Amino acid sequence: MSQLAGFTATGEDSHLVCRLKKSLYGLKQAPRMWYQKFDSYIRQLGYNRSDSDPCMYVRQLADESRIYLILYVDDMLIAGSNQAEIGKLKRSLHAKFAMKELGQARHILGMRIERNRTTKTLRLSQSDYIRKVLKRFNMENAKPAPTPLPTSIRLSDRDSPATDKERELNGKIPYASAVGSIMYAMVATRPDLAYVVGVVSRYMSNLGKKHWEAVKHILRYLKLTTDAQLTFRLITLDEVKGYTDSDYARNADNRKSTSGYIFTYGGGAISWRLKLQECTALSTTEAEYIAASEAVKEAIWLHRLSADFSATSRIDRTTTTIYCESQSAVHLINNLVYRIKTKHIEMRYHHIHSWSRTKSLKSRKWIPR
Repeated sequence: MSQLAGFTATGEDSHLVCRLKKSLYGLKQAPRMWYQKFDSYIRQLGYNRSDSDPCMYVRQLADESRIYLILYVDDMLIAGSNQAEIGKLKRSLHAKFAMKELGQARHILGMRIERNRTTKTLRLSQSDYIRKVLKRFNMENAKPAPTPLPTSIRLSDRDSPATDKERELNGKIPYASAVGSIMYAMVATRPDLAYVVGVVSRYMSNLGKKHWEAVKHILRYLKLTTDAQLTFRLITLDEVKGYTDSDYARNADNRKSTSGYIFTYGGGAISWRLKLQECTALSTTEAEYIAASEAVKEAIWLHRLSADFSATSRIDRTTTTIYCESQSAVHLINNLVYRIKTKHIEMRYHHIHSWSRTKSLKSRKWIPR
């Protein structure tokens, strides 16, 4: 690194630089170096890294119970039923790293965690974070909106400014910051925002007035749903359920469709995603088929992840039901003959057919809504 001000060598040594012996916060390799150091130490303590999520560590104890450690950069959650072993883990981490213990998890990464042991429920919300976002963009007193985005609004590149002067004026609008703030809420606890975030995020580089109005409408919807929560309930044995859908050719710019899925467990959403399809679907059946294919990939990952909780969880790993509203797409998945009419579909989307018939995923059902 360059010589620091006040320590610059003169004369023949002026061309020298400092050799970095320790990774500093903010450098490109700092997160990697931190993870490698933590990973090496936690594995020395007998914890195994999950194959499905490299930031989750599991240790199985002699009494068949497990301790889970979830790492997010330098924040972590520890869960388990053996308090003595949890205390031992904390002492080991304190001895190695400068840490601060905040007690029982109530807030993490902008999320509020509420546990009710009487009703056996767990709730996740970001009400405090959303209020800060509304205040930041002067929308705390805005009129609430009942939907994330009206169906009548169709955003496109045609709504972007055509002149340099208009672009310069729109460049002063905190569009990217607002979309990023909404996106953080969507990723953590608000699956209802997935579609609208996917729509407005397409116009970051060349936004128009209509695009900004759409973002403000989303903020007005957040005003109405500030206290919305994800609620999970203790169920004796529950299965992971998935729901998949698509909007055929709704993108006004390239007529591509959008794939969307959401998976639930314990009465609450655990995984969701919305993505613009890479190819152009030629029919609603094809669009739904591609969307279902993306959902199956997520279902396979969730099936694998649940193995890390198999000893202590109540997840029924024998069944995962995915609901698809398209009758023709369901037939296409279940009937090999239908593939003759869809030979143009990329082969990578046809994996859904083979997975639906394998022994390990034989119980996955495709049911029209």
